[in-house]
Amino acid sequence: MLEFRNVSYAAPNGKEILKDINLKIDDRFVAVTGPNGSGKSTMAKLIAGIITPNEGRIFMDGVDITDMSITDRAKNGISFAFQQPVRFKGITVKDLISLAAGKNTNISEACAYLSEVGLCAKDYINREVDGSLSGGELKRIEIAMINARGTKLSVFDEPEAGIDLWSFNNLIKVFENMYERTKGTIVIISHQERILNIADKIVVLAGGTVAEYGAKDDVFPKLMDVQTGCRYTAKV
Repeated sequence: MLEFRNVSYAAPNGKEILKDINLKIDDRFVAVTGPNGSGKSTMAKLIAGIITPNEGRIFMDGVDITDMSITDRAKNGISFAFQQPVRFKGITVKDLISLAAGKNTNISEACAYLSEVGLCAKDYINREVDGSLSGGELKRIEIAMINARGTKLSVFDEPEAGIDLWSFNNLIKVFENMYERTKGTIVIISHQERILNIADKIVVLAGGTVAEYGAKDDVFPKLMDVQTGCRYTAKV
C-alpha cells in the first residue's frame, strides 16, 4: 500500500503545488486526474523519488520511503514511466528490457514484451534507444520495459501521450496483463475517459488538493456529463 501523510510540495520558486495530501492507494488500478497544473505529475514524481516533499511523509507497505533515493525505491518495487520518455544513446532496446527485467532476457522474451505494446520486434530489438525513435515508439518501449520489471507498484504519467489510436486501444489490455502478472498496483495519470473507465478508484486533484477520491462508479459521473460527454470543469 502507498500512503501520503500530510504531503505538501512547493516548487523552487516557492509556488505551492501540492497542499497537505492525505491518501491511501492499494487497489489494482488507480487513476489520477484533474485540470492542468493541479499537481498530477508532481504526485507521480514524489512517488518515484524524483522530488521530495517539503512537508509530510510517504510510506510504501508501512515503510517510510520519503528520503529513499530513486534507485532504492526501484529496488523496493516501484516503477515509473515518464510523460516524456528518456533516451539512452548506446543502449539497445533489448539491453533496456534486460536491465528492466533484472536478467539477460533472450530474444523471444524481449520480443514478447515488444509485441504486447504493438511493436514489430525484429524492427526494434537491436535499435538504440536514441533520437532515431519517435516519442510514440519510446513511450511503447518504456511501457514494455516496465512490464518486464513486474514491480508491485507501477506509475504511468499520461501513458497515452504520443500513442497512436491502435496502440492506445491495446494499452488497456497491456495494463490488465501487467496486473495479472504482478498482482501489484498500477497508478495512471490521465485525462482519457477510457483509462478512467478501467480504474478501481479515481483521485481528482484540483488546486493542489484532493478534490475527490473514491470508487470509479462514484467519482466518474461527477467528471463527465453523460448527455454531452463534456468534462465538468467546475467540479475538477
